[in-house]
Amino acid sequence: MSGILESVNKRTQLVGQNRLELLLFKLNGRQRFGINVFKVKEVLQCPPLTMLPKLNPYVKGVAHIRGTTISVIDLGAATGGRPIEDLKNCFIIISEYNRSVQGFLVQSVERIINMNWSAIMPPPQGAGRYSYLTAVTEIDGELVEILDVEKILDEISPAKTEISEEVDKAINIDREQNFHIMVVDDSAVARKQIVRALSSLNLQIDTAKDGKEALDRLKLIASEMDNVAKEIPLIISDIEMPEMDGYTLTAEIRDDPKLKNIKVVLHTSLSGVFNHAMVQKVGANDFIAKFNPDELAAAVDKHLTLS
Repeated sequence: MSGILESVNKRTQLVGQNRLELLLFKLNGRQRFGINVFKVKEVLQCPPLTMLPKLNPYVKGVAHIRGTTISVIDLGAATGGRPIEDLKNCFIIISEYNRSVQGFLVQSVERIINMNWSAIMPPPQGAGRYSYLTAVTEIDGELVEILDVEKILDEISPAKTEISEEVDKAINIDREQNFHIMVVDDSAVARKQIVRALSSLNLQIDTAKDGKEALDRLKLIASEMDNVAKEIPLIISDIEMPEMDGYTLTAEIRDDPKLKNIKVVLHTSLSGVFNHAMVQKVGANDFIAKFNPDELAAAVDKHLTLS
Protein backbone atom coordinates (compact mmCIF):
# COMPACT_ATOMS: atom_id res chain seq x y z
CA MET A 1 0.00 0.00 0.00
CA SER A 2 2.89 2.38 0.68
CA GLY A 3 3.69 2.51 -3.03
CA ILE A 4 0.20 2.85 -4.46
CA LEU A 5 0.53 6.61 -4.89
CA GLU A 6 4.28 6.87 -5.43
CA SER A 7 3.89 8.00 -9.04
CA VAL A 8 0.99 10.42 -8.56
CA ASN A 9 3.16 13.42 -9.40
CA LYS A 10 3.97 11.87 -12.77
CA ARG A 11 0.32 11.69 -13.74
CA THR A 12 -0.25 15.38 -14.39
CA GLN A 13 0.00 14.77 -18.14
CA LEU A 14 -3.54 13.33 -17.93
CA VAL A 15 -4.93 16.73 -17.01
CA GLY A 16 -6.40 18.48 -20.03
CA GLN A 17 -6.81 15.26 -22.00
CA ASN A 18 -10.32 14.61 -20.63
CA ARG A 19 -8.84 11.77 -18.58
CA LEU A 20 -8.50 11.01 -14.90
CA GLU A 21 -7.26 8.30 -12.61
CA LEU A 22 -9.46 6.86 -9.91
CA LEU A 23 -8.34 5.31 -6.66
CA LEU A 24 -10.77 2.44 -6.04
CA PHE A 25 -11.85 1.50 -2.52
CA LYS A 26 -14.62 -0.25 -0.58
CA LEU A 27 -16.63 0.79 2.45
CA ASN A 28 -18.89 -2.04 3.65
CA GLY A 29 -19.59 -4.95 1.35
CA ARG A 30 -18.68 -5.50 -2.29
CA GLN A 31 -19.61 -2.11 -3.75
CA ARG A 32 -16.59 -0.23 -5.09
CA PHE A 33 -16.16 3.53 -4.92
CA GLY A 34 -13.73 5.90 -6.57
CA ILE A 35 -11.91 9.13 -5.78
CA ASN A 36 -9.74 11.20 -8.12
CA VAL A 37 -6.06 10.49 -7.48
CA PHE A 38 -5.22 14.18 -7.77
CA LYS A 39 -7.18 14.82 -4.58
CA VAL A 40 -5.31 12.11 -2.67
CA LYS A 41 -2.18 12.98 -0.71
CA GLU A 42 -1.55 9.63 0.95
CA VAL A 43 -3.05 6.24 1.78
CA LEU A 44 -2.11 4.54 5.03
CA GLN A 45 -3.22 1.90 7.49
CA CYS A 46 -5.58 3.44 10.02
CA PRO A 47 -3.52 4.71 12.98
CA PRO A 48 -4.89 4.97 16.53
CA LEU A 49 -7.62 7.61 16.63
CA THR A 50 -8.25 10.12 19.39
CA MET A 51 -11.81 11.06 20.30
CA LEU A 52 -12.55 14.69 21.07
CA PRO A 53 -15.71 16.16 22.65
CA LYS A 54 -18.51 17.41 20.41
CA LEU A 55 -17.19 15.84 17.23
CA ASN A 56 -19.65 15.40 14.39
CA PRO A 57 -21.15 11.86 14.55
CA TYR A 58 -19.55 11.05 11.18
CA VAL A 59 -16.08 11.96 12.42
CA LYS A 60 -14.54 8.79 13.83
CA GLY A 61 -11.81 10.72 15.61
CA VAL A 62 -8.61 12.60 14.88
CA ALA A 63 -5.30 11.14 13.75
CA HIS A 64 -1.88 12.58 14.47
CA ILE A 65 0.12 12.16 11.28
CA ARG A 66 3.57 13.68 10.77
CA GLY A 67 2.95 16.40 13.32
CA THR A 68 -0.47 17.31 11.94
CA THR A 69 -3.88 16.60 13.47
CA ILE A 70 -6.37 15.41 10.84
CA SER A 71 -10.08 14.69 11.25
CA VAL A 72 -11.02 11.19 10.10
CA ILE A 73 -14.46 10.87 8.50
CA ASP A 74 -16.22 7.52 8.39
CA LEU A 75 -17.30 7.42 4.74
CA GLY A 76 -19.59 4.47 5.39
CA ALA A 77 -21.66 6.34 7.97
CA ALA A 78 -21.40 9.71 6.19
CA THR A 79 -23.05 8.28 3.06
CA GLY A 80 -25.97 6.73 4.88
CA GLY A 81 -24.52 3.25 5.32
CA ARG A 82 -23.18 1.24 8.23
CA PRO A 83 -20.26 2.67 10.22
CA ILE A 84 -16.87 1.09 9.61
CA GLU A 85 -15.96 -0.80 12.79
CA ASP A 86 -12.79 -2.84 12.26
CA LEU A 87 -10.32 0.04 12.55
CA LYS A 88 -7.23 -2.15 12.87
CA ASN A 89 -7.72 -3.51 9.37
CA CYS A 90 -8.99 -0.33 7.73
CA PHE A 91 -7.28 2.41 5.77
CA ILE A 92 -7.33 6.19 5.71
CA ILE A 93 -7.28 8.12 2.46
CA ILE A 94 -5.68 11.48 3.23
CA SER A 95 -7.17 13.97 0.80
CA GLU A 96 -7.26 17.68 0.11
CA TYR A 97 -10.60 19.25 -0.77
CA ASN A 98 -11.51 22.91 -0.82
CA ARG A 99 -8.34 24.07 0.92
CA SER A 100 -8.63 21.59 3.78
CA VAL A 101 -7.00 18.26 4.51
CA GLN A 102 -8.99 15.39 5.99
CA GLY A 103 -8.86 11.63 6.24
CA PHE A 104 -11.54 9.32 4.87
CA LEU A 105 -11.90 6.03 6.68
CA VAL A 106 -12.49 3.14 4.25
CA GLN A 107 -12.60 -0.63 4.64
CA SER A 108 -10.07 -1.42 1.91
CA VAL A 109 -8.15 0.22 -0.92
CA GLU A 110 -7.74 -1.65 -4.20
CA ARG A 111 -5.91 -0.01 -7.09
CA ILE A 112 -5.64 3.00 -9.37
CA ILE A 113 -7.31 2.88 -12.77
CA ASN A 114 -6.96 5.21 -15.75
CA MET A 115 -10.28 6.43 -17.18
CA ASN A 116 -11.61 8.78 -19.83
CA TRP A 117 -14.08 11.35 -18.52
CA SER A 118 -16.44 10.34 -21.34
CA ALA A 119 -16.83 7.00 -19.53
CA ILE A 120 -17.86 8.77 -16.32
CA MET A 121 -21.63 9.18 -16.31
CA PRO A 122 -24.09 11.11 -14.12
CA PRO A 123 -25.54 9.01 -11.27
CA PRO A 124 -28.98 7.41 -11.48
CA GLN A 125 -31.90 9.59 -10.44
CA GLY A 126 -33.29 8.75 -7.04
CA ALA A 127 -32.93 9.18 -3.32
CA GLY A 128 -30.91 7.36 -0.71
CA ARG A 129 -27.22 6.80 -1.24
CA TYR A 130 -27.37 8.02 -4.84
CA SER A 131 -27.71 11.55 -3.47
CA TYR A 132 -24.07 11.26 -2.37
CA LEU A 133 -22.78 10.52 -5.87
CA THR A 134 -21.52 12.90 -8.53
CA ALA A 135 -20.96 10.15 -11.10
CA VAL A 136 -20.75 6.44 -11.83
CA THR A 137 -18.69 4.33 -14.20
CA GLU A 138 -18.29 0.67 -15.11
CA ILE A 139 -15.08 -1.21 -14.37
CA ASP A 140 -14.68 -4.96 -14.90
CA GLY A 141 -18.42 -5.25 -15.51
CA GLU A 142 -19.30 -3.68 -12.16
CA LEU A 143 -20.65 -0.26 -11.23
CA VAL A 144 -18.20 2.06 -9.47
CA GLU A 145 -19.69 4.99 -7.58
CA ILE A 146 -17.84 8.32 -7.40
CA LEU A 147 -18.75 10.15 -4.22
CA ASP A 148 -19.80 13.78 -3.94
CA VAL A 149 -17.17 14.62 -1.34
CA GLU A 150 -18.18 18.29 -1.35
CA LYS A 151 -21.67 17.32 -0.20
CA ILE A 152 -20.27 15.11 2.55
CA LEU A 153 -17.92 17.82 3.82
CA ASP A 154 -20.63 20.48 3.67
CA GLU A 155 -22.94 18.35 5.80
CA ILE A 156 -20.21 17.91 8.41
CA SER A 157 -18.87 21.48 8.33
CA PRO A 158 -21.03 23.82 6.21
CA ALA A 159 -19.06 26.28 4.12
CA LYS A 160 -19.52 30.02 4.59
CA THR A 161 -21.20 31.32 1.42
CA GLU A 162 -21.75 35.02 2.13
CA ILE A 163 -19.24 37.53 0.82
CA SER A 164 -17.81 39.95 3.37
CA GLU A 165 -19.11 43.48 3.72
CA GLU A 166 -15.69 44.81 2.71
CA VAL A 167 -15.66 42.90 -0.58
CA ASP A 168 -19.30 43.68 -1.26
CA LYS A 169 -18.60 47.42 -0.98
CA ALA A 170 -15.61 47.08 -3.33
CA ILE A 171 -17.61 45.48 -6.16
CA ASN A 172 -17.44 47.67 -9.26
CA ILE A 173 -19.88 46.00 -11.65
CA ASP A 174 -23.17 47.72 -12.37
CA ARG A 175 -25.64 45.50 -10.53
CA GLU A 176 -28.49 47.04 -12.47
CA GLN A 177 -27.25 45.35 -15.66
CA ASN A 178 -28.25 41.89 -14.39
CA PHE A 179 -25.27 40.20 -16.02
CA HIS A 180 -26.00 36.70 -17.29
CA ILE A 181 -23.44 34.04 -16.32
CA MET A 182 -23.26 30.24 -16.27
CA VAL A 183 -22.07 28.00 -13.42
CA VAL A 184 -20.92 24.49 -14.36
CA ASP A 185 -20.31 21.88 -11.64
CA ASP A 186 -21.24 18.24 -11.17
CA SER A 187 -21.87 18.74 -7.45
CA ALA A 188 -25.32 20.13 -6.65
CA VAL A 189 -23.92 21.40 -3.35
CA ALA A 190 -21.12 23.28 -5.11
CA ARG A 191 -23.57 24.86 -7.57
CA LYS A 192 -25.77 26.07 -4.71
CA GLN A 193 -22.76 27.44 -2.83
CA ILE A 194 -21.69 29.51 -5.83
CA VAL A 195 -25.19 30.82 -6.47
CA ARG A 196 -25.56 31.84 -2.82
CA ALA A 197 -22.13 33.50 -2.78
CA LEU A 198 -22.97 35.61 -5.84
CA SER A 199 -26.57 36.41 -4.90
CA SER A 200 -25.81 39.98 -3.80
CA LEU A 201 -24.34 40.80 -7.23
CA ASN A 202 -27.79 40.63 -8.83
CA LEU A 203 -26.75 38.21 -11.57
CA GLN A 204 -28.82 35.95 -13.79
CA ILE A 205 -27.22 32.56 -13.15
CA ASP A 206 -27.76 29.47 -15.29
CA THR A 207 -26.38 26.16 -14.02
CA ALA A 208 -25.18 23.02 -15.79
CA LYS A 209 -24.07 19.73 -14.24
CA ASP A 210 -21.17 18.97 -16.61
CA GLY A 211 -19.13 20.37 -19.47
CA LYS A 212 -21.12 18.62 -22.18
CA GLU A 213 -24.43 20.03 -20.97
CA ALA A 214 -22.90 23.51 -20.79
CA LEU A 215 -21.36 23.26 -24.27
CA ASP A 216 -24.62 22.02 -25.79
CA ARG A 217 -26.47 25.01 -24.33
CA LEU A 218 -23.84 27.44 -25.58
CA LYS A 219 -23.94 25.98 -29.09
CA LEU A 220 -27.72 26.31 -29.08
CA ILE A 221 -27.36 30.01 -28.30
CA ALA A 222 -24.62 30.24 -30.94
CA SER A 223 -27.07 28.95 -33.55
CA GLU A 224 -29.02 32.18 -33.07
CA MET A 225 -26.23 34.76 -32.57
CA ASP A 226 -22.62 35.28 -33.65
CA ASN A 227 -21.09 36.44 -30.37
CA VAL A 228 -22.43 34.44 -27.45
CA ALA A 229 -20.34 36.51 -25.03
CA LYS A 230 -22.88 39.31 -25.42
CA GLU A 231 -25.49 37.01 -23.87
CA ILE A 232 -23.25 35.07 -21.45
CA PRO A 233 -20.00 36.98 -20.83
CA LEU A 234 -18.70 34.69 -18.07
CA ILE A 235 -18.64 31.00 -17.17
CA ILE A 236 -17.51 29.61 -13.81
CA SER A 237 -16.61 25.96 -14.29
CA ASP A 238 -15.45 23.08 -12.17
CA ILE A 239 -12.65 20.97 -13.67
CA GLU A 240 -13.66 17.43 -12.72
CA MET A 241 -17.00 16.55 -14.30
CA PRO A 242 -18.62 13.52 -16.00
CA GLU A 243 -18.60 13.30 -19.80
CA MET A 244 -16.54 16.48 -20.34
CA ASP A 245 -14.14 18.10 -17.88
CA GLY A 246 -13.63 21.82 -17.40
CA TYR A 247 -10.35 21.94 -19.30
CA THR A 248 -11.93 20.33 -22.35
CA LEU A 249 -14.96 22.63 -22.09
CA THR A 250 -12.65 25.65 -22.05
CA ALA A 251 -10.68 24.40 -25.05
CA GLU A 252 -13.93 23.80 -26.98
CA ILE A 253 -15.09 27.34 -26.18
CA ARG A 254 -11.82 28.82 -27.40
CA ASP A 255 -11.97 26.80 -30.64
CA ASP A 256 -15.47 28.04 -31.56
CA PRO A 257 -15.52 31.51 -33.21
CA LYS A 258 -18.96 32.25 -31.75
CA LEU A 259 -17.95 31.27 -28.20
CA LYS A 260 -14.30 32.25 -27.97
CA ASN A 261 -14.91 35.65 -26.34
CA ILE A 262 -16.61 34.17 -23.27
CA LYS A 263 -14.52 34.61 -20.11
CA VAL A 264 -13.89 31.31 -18.29
CA VAL A 265 -12.97 31.05 -14.62
CA LEU A 266 -11.99 27.54 -13.51
CA HIS A 267 -13.16 26.93 -9.94
CA THR A 268 -12.00 23.66 -8.48
CA SER A 269 -11.06 21.72 -5.38
CA LEU A 270 -8.01 20.36 -7.21
CA SER A 271 -4.69 21.78 -6.05
CA GLY A 272 -1.19 21.83 -7.42
CA VAL A 273 0.99 23.89 -9.72
CA PHE A 274 -0.12 21.98 -12.81
CA ASN A 275 -3.49 23.74 -12.61
CA HIS A 276 -1.93 27.11 -13.34
CA ALA A 277 -0.10 25.75 -16.35
CA MET A 278 -3.32 24.21 -17.66
CA VAL A 279 -5.18 27.51 -17.23
CA GLN A 280 -2.83 29.01 -19.80
CA LYS A 281 -2.74 25.92 -22.02
CA VAL A 282 -6.50 25.73 -22.58
CA GLY A 283 -7.08 29.48 -22.59
CA ALA A 284 -8.97 29.97 -19.33
CA ASN A 285 -8.99 33.50 -17.94
CA ASP A 286 -8.55 32.60 -14.29
CA PHE A 287 -8.22 29.80 -11.74
CA ILE A 288 -9.67 29.85 -8.21
CA ALA A 289 -9.39 27.13 -5.61
CA LYS A 290 -12.67 26.23 -3.90
CA PHE A 291 -14.29 27.60 -1.84
CA ASN A 292 -13.84 31.22 -0.83
CA PRO A 293 -16.85 33.46 -1.53
CA ASP A 294 -14.79 36.67 -1.35
CA GLU A 295 -12.27 35.46 -3.93
CA LEU A 296 -15.06 34.17 -6.15
CA ALA A 297 -16.99 37.45 -6.04
CA ALA A 298 -13.81 39.44 -6.68
CA ALA A 299 -12.99 37.31 -9.73
CA VAL A 300 -16.51 37.72 -11.12
CA ASP A 301 -16.30 41.47 -10.55
CA LYS A 302 -12.91 41.63 -12.27
CA HIS A 303 -13.93 39.73 -15.39
CA LEU A 304 -17.38 41.29 -15.81
CA THR A 305 -15.90 44.76 -15.37
CA LEU A 306 -13.46 43.97 -18.19
CA SER A 307 -16.23 42.63 -20.45
